[in-house]
Amino acid sequence: MLLYTVRMVRTMSGVQPTGNLHIGNYLGALVNWVELQKNYEAFFCVVDLHALTQRPDPAVLQRAVREVSIGILASGVDPEKATLFVQSEVPQHAELAWVMTCMTPLGDLNRMTQFKDKSTQQPDNINAGLFTYPILQTADIVLYRAEAVPVGDDQDQHLELARETVRRFNFVYGETFPEPKTVRSQAPRVVGLDGEAKMSKSKGNEVGLFETADETMQKLRGAKTDPARLRKSDKGNPDVCNMFAWHGFFTPQAQRDEIAAGCRSAQLGCVDCKRMLAANLEAVKGPIRERGNELRNNPGRLDDILAAGAAKARVAAEATMELVRDRIGLRKRR
Repeated sequence: MLLYTVRMVRTMSGVQPTGNLHIGNYLGALVNWVELQKNYEAFFCVVDLHALTQRPDPAVLQRAVREVSIGILASGVDPEKATLFVQSEVPQHAELAWVMTCMTPLGDLNRMTQFKDKSTQQPDNINAGLFTYPILQTADIVLYRAEAVPVGDDQDQHLELARETVRRFNFVYGETFPEPKTVRSQAPRVVGLDGEAKMSKSKGNEVGLFETADETMQKLRGAKTDPARLRKSDKGNPDVCNMFAWHGFFTPQAQRDEIAAGCRSAQLGCVDCKRMLAANLEAVKGPIRERGNELRNNPGRLDDILAAGAAKARVAAEATMELVRDRIGLRKRR
């Protein structure tokens, strides 16, 4: 009797430890990760090397790495199904990044629009890491020979660069890496409380994943809604209201229909709409906050999960690097 082993397609994604996770991270990445771990061989990491482009305080960075790791696990990523690790604990990321730097034309990096955006955000710290950031992202992906990569719409350009780099490497050195394909999340871009920019802690328009119900409601009170609705007696248009868009992720369809009808008829005010949203947010965030507190109260468990994940990731990463070193002519390790 012949037995066949079906290889699971690999997926890889990372999140920066640049602040506490918010619902934009949750909707844009973590919900997707929880689903992907069911059907893919999943590698998820906290990309602390990327965070160095902001020159964070060392103690702050270490705390942020732990908090983001807690948020990932509390949101439903299962270390029995997915490999969760910290990027810097797998040195092959940096090694492959240098190889890929030597494969990337300067002109390709000059076309990356995020460099201009990040430079504007930190004009006093426009370092080379900001410029070569997409190359490290490419290395993160191809190190695990990932074929499916979940990204938001702001990362499309970086993933296309990764594909171009893979094609160039394969052309020069022979077929080595698969071309990574895009996996879309249910919310590739979550607009923040200001109703204008993508949710970001740096812009102060976020709702934190671990914030209490009271803290959430306090933030929602000042959130932008339908700009044409100045009073409760004004009839509103939920189609242009950012808060109603959030309801689309957290509120059951029947209640959404009631809210939309109440808004259009002026029977429901914006404050009432926000209270309903806060309650539905808390239904999701409350259990996440509880699981997060459990992990904080048991730091050894978090350490064990991250150590085991890093060990597994290093095995996969070294297998790739052995192949890469052989391809490009570097001496084999003894």
